[in-house]
Amino acid sequence: MTPITQSLLAREGIITEAMKRVAGKERRSPEWIRGKVADGTVVIPANIHHKNLEPIGIGRELYTKINANIGNSSLSSCPKEEHKKLETAIRYGADTVMDLSTGGNIMSIRANLIEHSTIPVGTVPVYEMVARAGADGIGRELLLEVMEQQAEQGVDYMTIHAGLLKSHVPLALNRKLGIVSRGGALLAGWMTKFDRQNPFYEFFDDILAICLKHDVTLSLGDGLRPGCLADASDAAQFAELDTLGELVFRCRKAGVQAMVEGPGHIPMNEIEMNMKREQEVCGDAPFYILGPVVIDCAPGYDHLVASMGGMLGAYYGAAMLCYVTPKEHIGLPNNEDVRRGVTAFKIAAHAADVGLNKPGARERDDAISDARAEFDWEKQFSFAIDPERAREYRADALRETSPEHTASAHDGKFCTMCGPDFCSVRISARLKEEKRKQENGSN
Repeated sequence: MTPITQSLLAREGIITEAMKRVAGKERRSPEWIRGKVADGTVVIPANIHHKNLEPIGIGRELYTKINANIGNSSLSSCPKEEHKKLETAIRYGADTVMDLSTGGNIMSIRANLIEHSTIPVGTVPVYEMVARAGADGIGRELLLEVMEQQAEQGVDYMTIHAGLLKSHVPLALNRKLGIVSRGGALLAGWMTKFDRQNPFYEFFDDILAICLKHDVTLSLGDGLRPGCLADASDAAQFAELDTLGELVFRCRKAGVQAMVEGPGHIPMNEIEMNMKREQEVCGDAPFYILGPVVIDCAPGYDHLVASMGGMLGAYYGAAMLCYVTPKEHIGLPNNEDVRRGVTAFKIAAHAADVGLNKPGARERDDAISDARAEFDWEKQFSFAIDPERAREYRADALRETSPEHTASAHDGKFCTMCGPDFCSVRISARLKEEKRKQENGSN
């Protein structure tokens, strides 16, 4: 069989077009990217059937990526709404999107998303399996059928909870919140009811064959991720992680790209340990983490709480952050929730990249600072992570300004926090100008 996966081609010394494009974005050489793909520390999710894809690289040493989860539920949303969420996710900077649909129209929603998405699309196949046949219908035949169909549609990466073994379930039941992963809970229930091993683990070689044929990247899911701080870093979580490490090396041996999914709720003081442990156990496979959520008592603000954890996670080695929206733990996110989740996590990812001094990461920060010094408002907005919101707030502030202090009266060289007379930037500019005149006069 002619090798088609980025992994196998990289090992043969072939620099693909996708590697070249990733290299340009990451300010790395194509050969450097090829080497990282070959050893599995960078993945390029790029299904051969996803024709309008703009490939990206995911790896600890690359810019931190973010994923936006969209998709309907059995109670809410429709294909049109999910298409709007896709557009919003891309517009505000998501690097990948996952379709987590569990209601009707799953295949048509996914087909529409793949057709219109220029970024990698991920799925969780067990959701479609259960939607088709119920929780009891999980099994080899349906598993392989669903994964094959999704791969043929062009899904770039699939989350499978293959590391959750039957022996791990009792460990998780000792927790305060038990199993909070939907896929993990469904599989744990199936294994317990039928006293059988996880089919995603049992038939892993068959899954690898599908991925090899279509170049689907496997995202090895954390079905036992902690759902509250009380359950963080426990025996169940790390037992599953050890199995995920085993599966990473099976993927690499087969020539299939793989990344590993990480914990959900983790206190700040345990984040670094969790990131380093994954690197050691999983051969530095790209770590894709949900948040982590660093406190449990902020419903409605979990996008902020999780972005704090995500920033630390990325700083200590995570490669991609799965966004959390304000609706986490409450309901299905709407379009505005997607926007807020994406922007919060773009901020977190960028902050980590700046702190890690990744190539060119601070350029936009320096550029916006120059624009602020010049009171060039439009240039400031152009470098903002969410330019539209910055423009909205500026317009609102000016509308609320008293007539005698309009922007035109002072050429717009102030903000309404300080006003023109107390503006430190105006004062600093005047002092700099006086200093420059003094220096020129003394020469």
